[in-house]
Amino acid sequence: MNLDAVRRVADAVLYEGYILYPYRASAQKNRSRWQFGVVMAPGYAAADPSESSFTQTECVLEHTGQPAVDVILRFLQVQRRSSEGLAPGAAPAWDEAVEREVEFGLGHDELLGGGGVIQFAIPGGEDREPLAEPGHVGFAVRRREPLAGAVSVTATPVPGPWRAVRLRVRVENRSAPDPVPGTRDEALPTALVAAHAVVTVSGGDFISMTDPPEWAKPAVAECENTGCWPVLADPDGGRKVVLFSPIILYDHPELAPESPGELYDGTEIDEILTLRTLALSDEEKLEARATDPRAAALLDRVESLDAQSMQRLHGTIRGLRPAAPGPAGGADALGLEPADFDPGVPWWDPEADASVHPDTDSVTIAGHRVARGSRVTLQPGRRRADAQDMFLAGRIAEVQAVLLDVDDNPYLAVSLADDPDEDIRISHGRFLYFMPDEVEPCEGTR
Repeated sequence: MNLDAVRRVADAVLYEGYILYPYRASAQKNRSRWQFGVVMAPGYAAADPSESSFTQTECVLEHTGQPAVDVILRFLQVQRRSSEGLAPGAAPAWDEAVEREVEFGLGHDELLGGGGVIQFAIPGGEDREPLAEPGHVGFAVRRREPLAGAVSVTATPVPGPWRAVRLRVRVENRSAPDPVPGTRDEALPTALVAAHAVVTVSGGDFISMTDPPEWAKPAVAECENTGCWPVLADPDGGRKVVLFSPIILYDHPELAPESPGELYDGTEIDEILTLRTLALSDEEKLEARATDPRAAALLDRVESLDAQSMQRLHGTIRGLRPAAPGPAGGADALGLEPADFDPGVPWWDPEADASVHPDTDSVTIAGHRVARGSRVTLQPGRRRADAQDMFLAGRIAEVQAVLLDVDDNPYLAVSLADDPDEDIRISHGRFLYFMPDEVEPCEGTR
């Protein structure tokens, strides 16, 4: 199976945050790196409960009776670079990384007969690269610590008439530095960084963890995932490849074809990051080139982009389809008048529909008319993913506008009624946004 497209997505996971924008060693963001998929040596993990010495990923696999899997474990080995014999600051100290892969397969007899374990060892070492500058001759020194680990694969049958198993892949760091590192910075050279796996199957198909068929939902609910999350990764939409990712992704992730190359941000907004990089001063660019070979290549690529390439980054349309009527219970059902658009006026022009205006529109909630100036109690819904929402539950807010999304569903722009600095945010147009079912009208709202 050709895994090139899968590897490109996996590389975006592997190098997420490797060089944090704006790509210089002295940038404040680069003070904290290696945040995703870090599997620490067990000695350090035992002393720091925020760290772990393993990852475990489970998913459901339906099969024809003779399934076989291939597992590719991928991670970075931290490589510490320092300089000897050069003027201070001539070659900044920096943590680089070396890509590592461990690959093995299990046939159907082994997979269904109890699974298997493979142990691996990555040697340490030291490289010295001669460097010269006026008046100084020195070396760039790169040191790596030895790593050891194990990958175990087990398959537990799913109860029922179907042929299916709950596949578990567990990755353990078994490195044993002596003495045990006392700080996270000291422990990182013996960690498996950005650890993830690509698993392929023959004689079967993986089940989506986010959209499983009805029969598989109980088995999917029993899966225990620690440190990684499995997503279907076939570029053609199939179910033969799964990516065990330390970053939560949707099924069948892909890189935008307009992206000219890595920016080391897994959710890249290429145009913004490219423009920000071009805005660096000459001194900052010089420092970025000295920080890391990947930073130098990134800067070369960004500076060589032509106008046409930049235009592609500005936006694209994947496809066009006729506009569908608004969903039941949308704007019409909530008392908002339907728009009467003039074909001669662009849809985004406020003059296209004078009957809709955020200052005068209203929505009916629990029998109450809610419009600008109404007070509501915030009740963030379960579908919201922002952890900060827990601090807003029960707070009183004032509605600043009733708005419509692209599907004509109304939502509210609100400001907190008891925040002493809220007038500043209102003047800048900075609001909180809630759907109608996430607020309760306060007493006296009509």
